[in-house]
Amino acid sequence: MEQYRLDWQQLNHFCATENFHFHTTEELEPLKGIIGQDRAAKALSFGLRMNKKGYNIYISGISGTGRSSYSQSIVREFAEKMSPPLDWVYVYNFKNPDKPKALGMEAGVGKQFKKDIEGMIEQIRKEIMTAFRSNEYETKKNELIKEYQQKNQEMVKELNDKAQQYGFVFKETEHGLMTIPLVEERPMTQEEYENLSMEAIEELREKSNELSLQTFEMFNEIRELEELLRQNVKKLDEKTGYDVINYYIKKLLSRYNHREEIREYINDLEKDIVENIQRFRKTEDSQEKTAALFLRRSSEDNFQMRYKINLFVNNSEAESAPIINETNPTLYNLIGAIEYKNEMGVLKTDFSQIKPGALHMANGGFLLLHTREILMQPYAWDALKRALKTGEINIENLSQQMGLAVTSTLKPEPIPLDLKVVLIGDAYTYSLLYALDEDFKKLFKIMADFDTEMDRTDENTFKMAKFIATHCKDVGLKPFDREAVCRVIQYSSRLADHQNKLTTRFSQVVEILYESDAWAQMDNSPLVNLEHVEKAILEKIDRNSKYEEKLNELFEDGTLLMDVTGETVGQINGLVVMGTGEHSFGKPTRITVSTYRGKSGIINIEREVAKSGPIHSKGVYVLSGYLGAQYAQEQPIALTASISFEQNYSMIDGDSASSTELYGILSSIARVPIKQSIAVTGSVNQKGEIQPIGGVNEKIEGFFDVCKIMGFTGEQGVIIPRQNVKNLLLKDDVIDAVRKGTFHIYAIGHVEEGIEILTGIPAGKADETGEYPPNTINNRVVKRLKSMYEKAKEEASGGKPAQKETDEIKSSS
Repeated sequence: MEQYRLDWQQLNHFCATENFHFHTTEELEPLKGIIGQDRAAKALSFGLRMNKKGYNIYISGISGTGRSSYSQSIVREFAEKMSPPLDWVYVYNFKNPDKPKALGMEAGVGKQFKKDIEGMIEQIRKEIMTAFRSNEYETKKNELIKEYQQKNQEMVKELNDKAQQYGFVFKETEHGLMTIPLVEERPMTQEEYENLSMEAIEELREKSNELSLQTFEMFNEIRELEELLRQNVKKLDEKTGYDVINYYIKKLLSRYNHREEIREYINDLEKDIVENIQRFRKTEDSQEKTAALFLRRSSEDNFQMRYKINLFVNNSEAESAPIINETNPTLYNLIGAIEYKNEMGVLKTDFSQIKPGALHMANGGFLLLHTREILMQPYAWDALKRALKTGEINIENLSQQMGLAVTSTLKPEPIPLDLKVVLIGDAYTYSLLYALDEDFKKLFKIMADFDTEMDRTDENTFKMAKFIATHCKDVGLKPFDREAVCRVIQYSSRLADHQNKLTTRFSQVVEILYESDAWAQMDNSPLVNLEHVEKAILEKIDRNSKYEEKLNELFEDGTLLMDVTGETVGQINGLVVMGTGEHSFGKPTRITVSTYRGKSGIINIEREVAKSGPIHSKGVYVLSGYLGAQYAQEQPIALTASISFEQNYSMIDGDSASSTELYGILSSIARVPIKQSIAVTGSVNQKGEIQPIGGVNEKIEGFFDVCKIMGFTGEQGVIIPRQNVKNLLLKDDVIDAVRKGTFHIYAIGHVEEGIEILTGIPAGKADETGEYPPNTINNRVVKRLKSMYEKAKEEASGGKPAQKETDEIKSSS
């Protein structure tokens, strides 16, 4: 038994302060980079260097490992070495207004381009109005009008002469020229016309028709003359406007001639201004009615909007490539949106209402997204994949699909996409996407896997000290002395659940730093010392331990039945881990076993009432395998064994109690009592080998607390798997009790070692004939099973039915 007992020095990995050559963290240099994530850091660095399609990065890890903060810092390092990307503007498409054009230009040029174009339009508007009011323009226009009037008068005189020959005169009315009969060389009145005879009227009509035929060509010439005047005035207007804008257009072309698409836009702009020159010379009529004025202004504003520039992406102040961390990746936040204005109850839009998304802002740089957030947003994930696959950003309009009344729609020209996407998520989501989404594995070829722990080497331990120092300086915490640093490092190992590991969930370490600093402030101490860290850890546990205390009260008042002294057949103390939020704790639970003759094998009562999880049920089946391999080589087992976790009313899962259940079965079959002062945890396989389990520290401390409540006898202890010794990072009170000999921890590797500790009787090794030595556990088990089999065989052969044999659980204390 002594060979299995652990020494108190094996129960924790104590941090030696003499290994630190500093007095406080104030003396340490800042930490550079990240600790314990070499694999992830290499993968991330490689992924950022790969400029091929599909080499986007998925960062896998749980929250608190520094995955987000480190990825942002390393991305920033890469971005600072890169040039700012292009500016992008959306402009009116004069050839196809529903498809605004996207123009890319060097960083900072977009802002100047907008200023140049809109400034030019404003200046042109003023100069055109001035030009059309000038004497030169008025003179040229008057000359055209005068020439027209002269020719028109000549043609009208010729018409009148022709009319007089037929006894008529032409009179101009609202409906054009009319022929009026002459009487005594004057126009006939209506009364005189009505007094004419029918023969006279008919004669006048015949003459009028003949006159119309004679003057038809002359009327056409007058109309052509009017049209010629309009055309000449229009040409004069266009030339006047062109003379005004030509200087500005040439100036723009000289500045932006290096990009063909910009040059094409400027030429189209010039052509449109010339064609719509009349729009630039209109002035408001002060007598115009308010409603009409409002409508005209609205129409004019809509027209003038075509000459605006939508500065879509402005990198004028950027010094390097952009880094966008989009925390709310909705579809529109990701790919941009087309906004609408409500005009008279109808939604309308134009190219100035196109708004950029995160993809536009990160274009030429890096986009950081959290997987959970983007997968929760409708259409967003598909839109991201589509953009990465096509290499361009299409702004999609879902308004019509959503049933909104939209009269004007746009399809903006796509913008080429060149960026690196960094997705931050967990391993489970990565596995799901890799298995179920064909596009994912093609688009995210780099996976940077952040670990939750790192080796507790001297190098990493010192880096952890520098991490503490750096964080204290960054957020203004008091310096930690080296004893406090040692305690934080031990706490880090406890979080990692391994003596030779440190946690990389730095957020949990940081919480203790903050809380230790708070206790130091309350203590008016210039430094954070060991007591402050201890206080922070204990208070953190206390804040979350209400449920644990309530359970301990139930043990204390006898509501939960538990023996920690004496011996009992078929009864053993198992250990389970429970949790409330971030706090996990262990508690003992009574496991009872009843065995009797039968053919049902092992009955798991928890499984029968649907309170057993699949892993626990598997562990029970393993017990059948062990019993069969160990004791049924010569004869079958005629046994029924029922196992129950007493006073348990919740689900049980996991196989960490399988060895405990096996000890109870062996005790019940052999009718050998088990020491109630020893609790057991450990998984077992079909060969009887003890396998490691989780939560070993919580389980030991849970039983220790119950023993403390009920009183120590010096015999209490816990049996654990030998492989779990490296996981021991126990509290000081448990270590002190082990050092004083009032509590014991045993580490075993086989079930036969455990049964000897629990019963004080050796398990026994079979000799060459397969017989076990007398007064051993195995010998008693074999004899009892043989007795059960013989009685069952006798009953089956027609003998007198045997009384059902049961084992009552009774205390031998």
